[in-house]
Amino acid sequence: MSVQKKLAIAGLAGILIAGVGLALLDAADRAYPPPLDRADTVSAEVRDADGQLLRAFATPEGLWRLKTTAADVDPQFLKMLVAYEDRRFYTHAGVDLQAIGRAAIQLVTNGHIVSGASTLSMQVARLIEPRQGRSLSAKLLQMARALQIERRLSKKQILDLYLTHAPYGGNLEGVRAASLAYFGKEPRRLTVAEAALLVALPQLPEKRRPDRNLLTAEAARKRVLERVAVAETVGEGEAARAEIVPVPSRRMQLPALAAHVAEAARRKDLKALQYQTTLKKQVQEGLEAVARASALKLGPKLSIAMVMADAETGEIVGEVGSADYFDTSRSGWIDMTRASRSPGSTLKPFIYGLAFEEGLVSQETIIEDRPADFFGYRPRNFDMSYQGDVTVREALQLSLNVPAVKLLDAVNPAKLLIRFRRAQVRPLLPPNETPGLAIGLGGLGITLKDLVQLYTALANRGQPVQIGDGVNDQPGKIDGEGMLDPVAVWNVADILSGVIPPAGAPKQGIAYKTGTSYGYRDAWSIGYDGRHVLGVWVGRPDNGAVPGLTGYGTAAPILFEGFAKSGIATTPLSRAPSGAMRIAQSELPISQRRFAINPSGLLATSGREPAPQIVYPPEGAHVDLGAKNGELSPLMLKLQGGRAPFRWLANGKPLTDLSRRRTNQWIPDGGGYSKLTVIDAMGRAASVGVFVE
Repeated sequence: MSVQKKLAIAGLAGILIAGVGLALLDAADRAYPPPLDRADTVSAEVRDADGQLLRAFATPEGLWRLKTTAADVDPQFLKMLVAYEDRRFYTHAGVDLQAIGRAAIQLVTNGHIVSGASTLSMQVARLIEPRQGRSLSAKLLQMARALQIERRLSKKQILDLYLTHAPYGGNLEGVRAASLAYFGKEPRRLTVAEAALLVALPQLPEKRRPDRNLLTAEAARKRVLERVAVAETVGEGEAARAEIVPVPSRRMQLPALAAHVAEAARRKDLKALQYQTTLKKQVQEGLEAVARASALKLGPKLSIAMVMADAETGEIVGEVGSADYFDTSRSGWIDMTRASRSPGSTLKPFIYGLAFEEGLVSQETIIEDRPADFFGYRPRNFDMSYQGDVTVREALQLSLNVPAVKLLDAVNPAKLLIRFRRAQVRPLLPPNETPGLAIGLGGLGITLKDLVQLYTALANRGQPVQIGDGVNDQPGKIDGEGMLDPVAVWNVADILSGVIPPAGAPKQGIAYKTGTSYGYRDAWSIGYDGRHVLGVWVGRPDNGAVPGLTGYGTAAPILFEGFAKSGIATTPLSRAPSGAMRIAQSELPISQRRFAINPSGLLATSGREPAPQIVYPPEGAHVDLGAKNGELSPLMLKLQGGRAPFRWLANGKPLTDLSRRRTNQWIPDGGGYSKLTVIDAMGRAASVGVFVE
């Protein structure tokens, strides 16, 4: 056999052996894959609307391991990490043979290990499959796993695994958890000193923990900064300046906000790793700080709940279920934003709104605040005194009970609840009872969230919105008629914005109302500007009485501080709609100068004239006045009955001066639904709704 044939046969044999070897290695790789599935276990996170961390849950092993990617970390940190740990990370296949050779020569020359040869890929292999010792076999297995990992994952994926699993002492794993614990911030923007510390700690995480071994941590950081490759990355001057920056000596708590929202989200889906909320971190931090500080001032057993919602979108931007979730003395685990309680006087603005809408009163209408008997129901004022004759404006600002009940009797309690249904809110009535006059003073049950939802109509020109739960329920607009017409809403806001703030609170341009339930069990304060509504409840979760607890004295200061600490700039209240104004009493029609009821609690009527009735247009009529062409024709108005003179109103806006005629004309501002009201000299009113086309 010739030499050439022998060489050819040898070559073929070598290729065959190599092929068999590679096949065996590939088979072994498939048979014993790296346990990458273990890397999927990370902490579940609750995030705000902007993606900021509100709260995290430890892994089943009790570790704070926040999923981290290269996009979450300062690019300079990544450069320093690669420069210090694995300079050829992007070129080797998992094992750096050049580094192994250098380490071996240094070991032989110096008699001890001078530098290691572990690549970031090898470190990832060790992190997802921890070894028990530092034996040669363990190192060889680590190298084999690194090669396997490189076959399966990209360099970016490998780097992300390191950033997520790198140990930082105690139960901290990953760069994000370490940055939050030692610097109190996400690692997107790190100083050179901070980045160097985060590079140094994973090598010996327990020995270098700055909260326990400060000097060791400082020395480790210095070694990183003095490494030539690192200095070249950040610049020698920057490295030198970073060395004199103090190392943090304590470990901070990771963000732990929105406990009740987070728990509610977890109960609905325990397997999720990320929960997106509508909350705003800055708002949530501010409200929780106010709740904690206020609870300490109020004393034991009292809890505080707060809800802030966007009145345009319905999104909850801040929610506090209790002053302290872990305070058992206050039953902190109970979410009081969802508890049904008596709302006290907080529903009065809606009673007045209905009265304004129906043309029964104006702000300067005189109404009596004197003892009254409504078929056996005798409401009394909070301070047990009476003011005599007051204006409607004063009656609402002073939260007088008798005038509110008189107006509720006139507009009908059932009608008030029907309007609440337009906001998709259904308060709880006492068992087997129909709506009575007591509901105006808190004789029903409502949650803080539902109360905030009602008030979104006052902040949103009469149109309520469905507020969400912060996580799952979708907020949004509520189709259908508004809860109150814009003119009535403006009158209510104009009155409530004039209520004097509690002592020491600055006037912030908000309209607000307070309430105290019977027996001093619940204190409420709810306020709004042109965009946001904030509701506050104070009381005992066990429904115990708290002497001295009041809406104005207890809850209102928390409301104003909550607005101030939320970080949200106050939005001006809505401008007055067309025709809305505060009319002086002398300029009011005679029928609106005084609101009067007879001893039976009914509006005063005359036996000689029937009540006024609008005969044209009829209720619900669709009238074509040329709205599509842009030039609207006048609509003839006709009525029967009633005592002259008459006052006509369209959507709460007076049409003309008083008239003794039973016909009138109205030119609408535009197409759509409108409400027409006529009031006679006795104060009796009639209304119809029409659609202008």
